[in-house]
Amino acid sequence: MPIDYQDATLATVLRNRRSVRGFTPQAIEPELLRSIFAEAQLSPSNCNTQPWQTYVASGDSCNQLRQGLVEQIMAGTPPKAEFEYFSKFKGQHRTRQVECAEALYGAMGIPREDKRGRMGALVRNYQFFDAPHVAFICMDKEFDIVNGLDIGVYLQTLMLIMEANGVASCAQGALAYFPPLVKEVLGIPEQEGILVGVSFGYEDTQVAANNARTNRAPIEQCVVFKD
Repeated sequence: MPIDYQDATLATVLRNRRSVRGFTPQAIEPELLRSIFAEAQLSPSNCNTQPWQTYVASGDSCNQLRQGLVEQIMAGTPPKAEFEYFSKFKGQHRTRQVECAEALYGAMGIPREDKRGRMGALVRNYQFFDAPHVAFICMDKEFDIVNGLDIGVYLQTLMLIMEANGVASCAQGALAYFPPLVKEVLGIPEQEGILVGVSFGYEDTQVAANNARTNRAPIEQCVVFKD
């Protein structure tokens, strides 16, 4: 069944989409859930290789992952992602990273010195912000950065389709840090590596974190036009 985009334009969806960090327990109807991921399959990729493999957890599997991942964090289990993540940002990239953190923690009322509050915010990642669904997007471990670009295009497509259907989402690199548990629960083959997770569902507008907003750099900083 085709998705009903109502009167939403691409520009509207792009402007409205944002990372949501608080969800209601309302589950997405199975038909809509399947339609969203079916539409995301239309994403372009290099030589049409479609390197993504997506695992969607709902219900018992979602709750099992939620509980297990929080236990890993509270036990102090060292994170071990299957793909390298560059985090040593400098210059304007570091500035944007800091501004993003300030916006989020500011919305939640957590000052910089509140270590317990910040730990609580970290744990919320692994509770999927109470979302009733979470998706883990994988690709073969033998693939490299070029194939990762295809995953990024797929991820953007998926989140825009969700937004067009009134479904909120949050892409989370943190959900790739404890692959053994996730792979066990979802039956992910060892040759596939987890790149990113996406918590999704319907936004809980009462959650303070959802008041956070981030800016985008003007095109003068990011785009060069030449005649």
